[in-house]
Amino acid sequence: MNKLKTAFTAILFLLLIGCSNRGTVEYQDVPEWAQEAIWYQIFVERFRDGDSRNQPTLQTIEGSWPHNKPNSWQPTRWTQDWYEMEHWAIESGKDFYRTVQMRRYGGDLQGVLDKLDYLQDLGINAIYFNPLNDAPSLHKYDARNYHHIDVNFGPDPLGDIELMKTENPADPSTWVWTSADKLFLNVVEEAKKRGIRVIMDYSWNHTGITFWAWQDILKNQQDSPFAQWYQIHRFNDPNTPENEFDYPGWAGVPELPQFSRFNSVEQFNHGDLIPGNFHPDLVAHIFAVTERWLAPNGDVSKGVDGFRLDVAELIPVDFWREYRAFVRSINPEAYLVGELWWADWPEKLMDPTEWLQGDIFDASMNYRWYRPTRQWLGGAIPELEHPSELVAHLDSVSAGVSQEVLRAQMNLTASHDTPRFSTSIYNQGLNKYQVNPRENPDFKVHRPDERTWRDVRLILVKQFTWIGAPHIWMGDEFGMWGADDPDNRKPVIWPDMEFDDEVVHPFGKPKPVDQVKADMELHEFYRTLIHLRRNNRVFSLGDLKYVLADDQRNVLAYERRLGNAYAITIINNGSQPADIEIPTDQRRLNDALGEDLITFRIEGGLLKATILPKSAVVLMN
Repeated sequence: MNKLKTAFTAILFLLLIGCSNRGTVEYQDVPEWAQEAIWYQIFVERFRDGDSRNQPTLQTIEGSWPHNKPNSWQPTRWTQDWYEMEHWAIESGKDFYRTVQMRRYGGDLQGVLDKLDYLQDLGINAIYFNPLNDAPSLHKYDARNYHHIDVNFGPDPLGDIELMKTENPADPSTWVWTSADKLFLNVVEEAKKRGIRVIMDYSWNHTGITFWAWQDILKNQQDSPFAQWYQIHRFNDPNTPENEFDYPGWAGVPELPQFSRFNSVEQFNHGDLIPGNFHPDLVAHIFAVTERWLAPNGDVSKGVDGFRLDVAELIPVDFWREYRAFVRSINPEAYLVGELWWADWPEKLMDPTEWLQGDIFDASMNYRWYRPTRQWLGGAIPELEHPSELVAHLDSVSAGVSQEVLRAQMNLTASHDTPRFSTSIYNQGLNKYQVNPRENPDFKVHRPDERTWRDVRLILVKQFTWIGAPHIWMGDEFGMWGADDPDNRKPVIWPDMEFDDEVVHPFGKPKPVDQVKADMELHEFYRTLIHLRRNNRVFSLGDLKYVLADDQRNVLAYERRLGNAYAITIINNGSQPADIEIPTDQRRLNDALGEDLITFRIEGGLLKATILPKSAVVLMN
């Protein structure tokens, strides 16, 4: 153990010397590419199975919750009715919502590689990967190794496990490149050939119980060189028959032990900038992992373009400032986006303004954009009845941060942590609160109705013409539906596959028979909006100005300007056709999106238009 500690001290010294040699780095600016990003979020385990030879096994998922998996366990068929329980799940005697967390479908990086041409054609130019680090769970937030890609995402899981055994995980000079690591670097290279940026998701707040440093602590207790890395209430006393070892897991989950904070505080309000840092050896390890993926083998051109950072508010801010400086010293164009979510769940979302002043993050996951948009266009509670109310909410969201930050904000309608976009519009309750059939027996888990798809389209028009980087949760472009975790993590319903109808309800209640099939009309609507934004930089880099908020007719209009480029988006959220007049300095406008939804003309410096109810149009010069 002393050798491990000596090695880590030497590595920390070398890393710090390396940082000082890089000199002072200007890191205030938000990368321009991130301001023009159209994000596509990929949860690899459920994206696409491209290699049938690397399927998860009981060995590779050992240590994930729920434990004590049946010996008859095996991966689940991709096209199976979501709520249908497998034979091994029935044999376990546990209910659906417990056994579903044991499922694996075998999605892998070969599946991503196979679908890069699809993503290029869709038009997205940035991928946000959920955690790829080696981990036993389906979600990978319980890292087993930070510095390796999950063995089941690569072509040779057992070979990669043997390769890892040759390393000292505390010593980066011994780290090898596994087949999964190499395949990921190939994915990055091929994505960049297609003009697609890539960021990785990491949680520097906690690991899993199979993480190598945690395993050393379990074995050596307070004598482990990593004992100060984690929050531990009490070590085991070998002189007693009991095991007194006690620690707090993140969110009360024992499978997710948390890192210890130094020079920090115990009590804080959500959204506070917490002072303090991590143990220096832990910081050195995190920095080594970060550099490994930003500049593999020292080559920034082969690395990722940034990171999405999990539960960012819980991590001391001194660490974040050092982390940003370190990341930007390697790649000045790297993008850092923080998960900054709740101030007071479920009513109040966090104000991330203090985190977005240029010294911590470039952007946040912008749930504060979606909530009021859903309330006005989706009729969700508490409903915003008038466009002026929406304007007030969005002005509040925008206050205190620069235009470049606003342009880089990740504007999302859904993610791995929320109900599917369509399902959140179908169920009009409070966003994220009781959004599953376990907590809400009346929650609708079946295919949404036509009203939902109409409102989805209205919100999409706003998302892709608004200031901020649009985000797509994989599969939403095919019209997928599903409640909150785990039902939002169904395998993607690719159009080249035939899926079972959904006939089963998780609690045995009656439900409609739902055909599971990709909605290619919705897909084309997404594609049209994506290419509209990609081909007209006015939507990504242009200024935004409201030109109409008509509470009587329930109509909102806003213009975007970038140099001589001009566009105007008009949304009629009312139940009747609306005749409107908007002052304009444009002599001619073309119908960029709207088809037969609008009649308009320009007369005497006024845009005069008739907008049909529950419709949107985009006009451009």
